[in-house]
Amino acid sequence: MKSLKEIPVDKIIKAIKEMCIEANCYLNEDIKKAIENGFENEENPIAKSVLGDILKNAEIAKEKNAPICQDTGMAVIFLQIGQEVCFTGGNLYDAVNEGVRQGYQEGYLRKSVVADPIRRGNTEDNTPAIIHTEIAEGDKVKITVAPKGFGSENMSAIKMLKPSEGRDGVVKFVIETVKNAGSNPCPPIVVGVGIGGTFEKAAILSKKALLRDIREDNPDEYYSELEKELLEKINETNVGPQGFGGKTTALGVNVETFPTHIAGLPVAVNISCHVTRHLSREI
Repeated sequence: MKSLKEIPVDKIIKAIKEMCIEANCYLNEDIKKAIENGFENEENPIAKSVLGDILKNAEIAKEKNAPICQDTGMAVIFLQIGQEVCFTGGNLYDAVNEGVRQGYQEGYLRKSVVADPIRRGNTEDNTPAIIHTEIAEGDKVKITVAPKGFGSENMSAIKMLKPSEGRDGVVKFVIETVKNAGSNPCPPIVVGVGIGGTFEKAAILSKKALLRDIREDNPDEYYSELEKELLEKINETNVGPQGFGGKTTALGVNVETFPTHIAGLPVAVNISCHVTRHLSREI
C-alpha cells in the first residue's frame, strides 16, 4: 500500500499569505496583454485614454508593490487536493483562513468581509474565505487564490433557462446581463459563463471560468466558437471602458460546461472587472 504524502498546514498558510498579496498587486499577463491590445485598437479617444490610465495604474502598483485596486476583494480559494495527500499539524480550512488573515494584514490589503450578511459587522481580517475543494489524482495540492471585488460580483446573475431556449437563449441572457451591468463592474470586463449542472454548479462553473487564461479557448470547438461570438456581441454594446463608450467592453469570455438534467439549462454569468485576479501554486 502506497503511503500518503504528508503536507504540514504551515505550508498552506505561507503559500496563501504570499499569494493573497501577490494576486492583489500584480496584473495577470493575459489581462495586461488584452488591455494593451484594446488600447492599440480603440478608436474612441476617451476610451483609449481610460485604457492608458489602467495600464499606468498597473505599472505603479507593480513598482510600489501596492494593490491594483482599493477593493482587494473577498478571498476565493480553490484547492485541488491529490488523494494521496495527508495534511498534518492542524485543520486545513483553519490554515486557509489563517493564510488569508496574514496576507491581508501584512500586505495592508483592505478588509472587506462582514460577519453576517444582514446584520453586517466587519471581521477585521478579511476572513472567512470562500473555499472550494476538489479531489484529484496524485500527491500534490494545487492552490488557486482569486480575490473577488464586489463591484463586479454584484453584477453577476444566474438563470434557469428552458432547454428549448438553447444556444440563442444563452447568448441573449449573457448579453442582457452585461448590458444591465453597464459601467458598474469597471469595464473592460472578463466574463465567466457556466452552463449546465444544477443551480449551484452553474455558479461555481462561472467562477472557475474566470481562472482560465483569456488567451486559451475552450477545448471544445463548439464552445470556443460560442466564446468568440459572445465576446464580439459584448464589444458591440458600446459600453466601453468605464462606461464611456468604445469597442473594448470585454477583454475575454470564458465558458465552462457540465452535463445537466433533461428538463433544465442552468446558465450563470460571473462578471469580473479588468483586474481579474487569480494566482496558482502547487505544493
